[in-house]
Amino acid sequence: MKVKIMKTTLNGLRTQRRDKYASDDERWNAVVRRNANADGKFYYSVKTTGVYCRPSCAARVPKRDNVPFHASADAAERGGFRPCKRCRPTGPSLAEQYAAKVALACRTIEQAEDMPTLETLAKQAAMSPFHFHRVFSKVAGLTPKAYAVAHRAERVRQELPKRNTVTEAIYHAGFNSNSRFYADSSRMLGMTPKNFRNGGNGESIRYTIGACSLGSILVAASEKGVCAIFLGDDPSKLREELRRSFRKARLIAGDAKFDRVIGKVIDFIEAPKLSLNLPLDLRGTAFQRRVWTALREIPAGSTTSYSEVARRIGLPKAVRAVAGAIASNNIAVAIPCHRVLRAGGALSGYRWGVERKRALLNKESR
Repeated sequence: MKVKIMKTTLNGLRTQRRDKYASDDERWNAVVRRNANADGKFYYSVKTTGVYCRPSCAARVPKRDNVPFHASADAAERGGFRPCKRCRPTGPSLAEQYAAKVALACRTIEQAEDMPTLETLAKQAAMSPFHFHRVFSKVAGLTPKAYAVAHRAERVRQELPKRNTVTEAIYHAGFNSNSRFYADSSRMLGMTPKNFRNGGNGESIRYTIGACSLGSILVAASEKGVCAIFLGDDPSKLREELRRSFRKARLIAGDAKFDRVIGKVIDFIEAPKLSLNLPLDLRGTAFQRRVWTALREIPAGSTTSYSEVARRIGLPKAVRAVAGAIASNNIAVAIPCHRVLRAGGALSGYRWGVERKRALLNKESR
């Protein structure tokens, strides 16, 4: 019975997304607001000029009486309209163009020995520095500088276990001075470089295990924020999973004050329309963080696909890598990987069980 209800709910969600611009009023509002999210969902033409456009076209908004709508570019052309030369509705959408430019900037940052200047990256994208900074931040979920720091932090993570000294690892990772690295080392690594080389030895992780409608739940946090939310049936297995994830950290059972943290997480699970206002300690590569940031932008009650997440981060061909980043997520619910479905809306594997994925989506659809 639950499976049947869930299928009905998912079909309803897909129908709702598919019919978002079904009425002319909704389409007109998208045109007036130049809503790029509506691009590809429909096109509009202007009788007085004989052209058709994307909803996001930057041209002056025409009079409503002169605007018919079309389901596709082909339909507009069959109606006798020609493509607008400004928004180029037959080519990549503006969002796709931005995603491609941000992906190129990310590759430039990753391959450079020194962080390219904002002006250099903006010139490569044929944008002003201000506009490029805004577009990059929106698409990638962090600023160009923050992306460069995250990428270099990952290089440090890779180098520290391989090198004889911290200094050697710093220079192999691309930092030109010790002081520059040490200023941000704890923020980048979540601990001191020495502790990181020792596998997190000495780091303290507080945790609490409780129960919710999905079974057992473990919530753990470092000094920076929540670093793990695990779901399962056996509390002892959740504790073992925490030990494997933080193999040399000191695990400390949470006190009454920390119990309030798990209480907030359980409240969020039972009523997902509420916000979960807790700091998170995200530990992953720059790519994984981009994926997790994209997941956190999916509102409760909505779902998306792996390919759509790949498109959002500007790497439409990296679907398998996106799936891998989603599978490596240690923070259930707060990073909502349960909102990602296979193409066509089918439920795919979930680290904490497909039944829990169904239950979470069911709660969010109410």
